[in-house]
Amino acid sequence: MQFTSRNVDDVESTWQQYVPSAALQKVDPQRFRFDWRSADLGSATLVRYDLAAQVHSTAEPRDQLLVCRVDSADAHVWSDGQTLDARLPWLTDGTQVQAQWHRSARVRAFVFDREAAQERARQFTGDDGIELRALGLAPRSAAAAAQWERMFHYLDAALGDETGDDRLLLSEFERHALMMTLSTFPTTLAESMRRPPQRSGAPMTVRRALSYIDENAHLPITVDDVAGASFISTRGLQYAFRRALDITPTDALRRARLDGARRDLQNGEGASVRAIARRWGFSHPSRFTAAYREAYGEAPSLTSDPARRVTPGEDSVRP
Repeated sequence: MQFTSRNVDDVESTWQQYVPSAALQKVDPQRFRFDWRSADLGSATLVRYDLAAQVHSTAEPRDQLLVCRVDSADAHVWSDGQTLDARLPWLTDGTQVQAQWHRSARVRAFVFDREAAQERARQFTGDDGIELRALGLAPRSAAAAAQWERMFHYLDAALGDETGDDRLLLSEFERHALMMTLSTFPTTLAESMRRPPQRSGAPMTVRRALSYIDENAHLPITVDDVAGASFISTRGLQYAFRRALDITPTDALRRARLDGARRDLQNGEGASVRAIARRWGFSHPSRFTAAYREAYGEAPSLTSDPARRVTPGEDSVRP
């Protein structure tokens, strides 16, 4: 969703669709301008908006994880008397956070459904008892915050109009956004990560995982889904794959999707290489081409158009 408005009520009503507790105070309607963009990833939403006005806002999310960055030259962010560094993102799972600026700001945020995020954290760690909670509002370090910012900019750019209903991409983007957020801020996930991974039944587990990947690579599954279908934690599955095959489950899933893209290219369905790549979860054309060339020894364009191949005795370059 993307729109521009000069109606003050549009801000609150739109923002409250994602964070019901969000509220604005002291908005100057004379200088008001609101440019909104959001993208639905399933159980998470990416939000970016520019708001030109004098604003005092509050957020106290319920049943959500909200990570937010207010980018403004005169921003002030605080919570219960604690001043937060306005140059960094902050995370809350219910603690009220307030922000204020006098001229304009760009707000960047991810809103995660807390129950879905907790289920993913349990699957990843293999700890069914973990209660996912934020243990602090501020990021672990400035470097971790910068990494989160790079992730946000990447996904914001990738989630353009072309993404459409690319379910494979969206599921990977959602997982990436959540895991990056949970690694940026102090949460109960970090404590579970310090425990040894589950390491049961590697050979049978790996065979079950490979079978699940082969049957479902065309669907928006993630490595967490593969682990769940194999009755093991994500970390345990990673260990099992390394021990048995010296690859990761992610490598196996990527190769299955490359195989799927290769079949579509060979079938000559008329779709472009870029469209087929996105259908199989590859958002970056040059990275897809590099991975495809490494796997099959030729560019995807040659698979889709065999006539472009150079036969012996022909010039090495064709027009």
